[in-house]
Amino acid sequence: MSSASRGVVSPHNRFGVDYREEAARLGPPIVPIIDAHTHIHGARAAELYDRARKLFGVTHTFSMTQIDRCAAVRDVLGDSITFMSIPSWSEPDKGYAHREGYLKVIERYRREFNAPVCKIWSAPRLRELVTDGAPDVWSIDAPWRVRACEVAQSLGMMFMVHVADPDTWFSTRYADASKYGTKRSQYEGLERMLDRFPAPWIAAHMGGWPEDLNFLSGLLSRHDNLYLDTSATKWIVREISKHPRAEVLAFFARWNGRILFGSDLVTSDDQLAPKGDAPRQSAMSDLASSPEEAFDLYCSRYYALRAMLETQGDRESPIADPDLKMVDPAKFDAMSAPTLRGFGLPADLLRSLYRDTAENLLIKWMREHP
Repeated sequence: MSSASRGVVSPHNRFGVDYREEAARLGPPIVPIIDAHTHIHGARAAELYDRARKLFGVTHTFSMTQIDRCAAVRDVLGDSITFMSIPSWSEPDKGYAHREGYLKVIERYRREFNAPVCKIWSAPRLRELVTDGAPDVWSIDAPWRVRACEVAQSLGMMFMVHVADPDTWFSTRYADASKYGTKRSQYEGLERMLDRFPAPWIAAHMGGWPEDLNFLSGLLSRHDNLYLDTSATKWIVREISKHPRAEVLAFFARWNGRILFGSDLVTSDDQLAPKGDAPRQSAMSDLASSPEEAFDLYCSRYYALRAMLETQGDRESPIADPDLKMVDPAKFDAMSAPTLRGFGLPADLLRSLYRDTAENLLIKWMREHP
């Protein structure tokens, strides 16, 4: 990445570069990219996102968009976006949203937008949102999760799951194992659900454990219906870059056809406006406060992932990573970033990761389950 300052330095652009020029240096990807994991909200933000994704060769986007905002986003992106079902995060009663409410929402996504994938969000912090002593919803195989999967299965949907969270969180935010469980315990219910529901499952964020590729290989070996995606760019760049290049290449080669490209990009119209007194949609709304900063936010995720996957050599990530400060505040500050290691995946693995696996899994599933 060029170090010449051409723009505003921000957490998404630590070196103040022009991401248009960085995209040109990368050149077109080996095949047009399908992004299997985003959260696109807001018509104006979707327009800006469309400009950013095109720069980096992304031609189709799968998005977990709130149900009442899907129509506006589709008006902008048309057939180049496919929606996945998620709970209603704006619902004030979080217990309802993750129980009866989600069953109704799943049906709406399928009926109104032909959503092919049902997201099961099972992060440990669900215990902070649903606080009514709710063992019936907290774990991935809790009774209400099973009911949600039964509804989705009956509608011809497959599954995406967020299970666990970064090791950095388990050493800090989730240090109380009596409340959150251990990281390993998060996967016990997942393995039961993989056996119970035979449709394909995409485990987001490299299965929730990019820190341990051997563990992921064990999961993939035991469950033929399990796939991974590369979403959560800061987390993936930080942890995958810690592994030796030979180990990463061997992992991607072994599981060729089981890993999809995903960014976990979150867009919102709030990100295009200055922060003020008006309430914003979510914490993700505070990631940017102008069109220019939002554009850098959207570009940065695609740049970082493509640079890690396609180029070779070590450099600092252009994206600030707050997990570093969370773990070691004496050593890191809010603008610190980890190493971004370029793994230079061979052409056949890039083709599979960027497009072929998504076509063979998601696009094929949509054709076979209209």
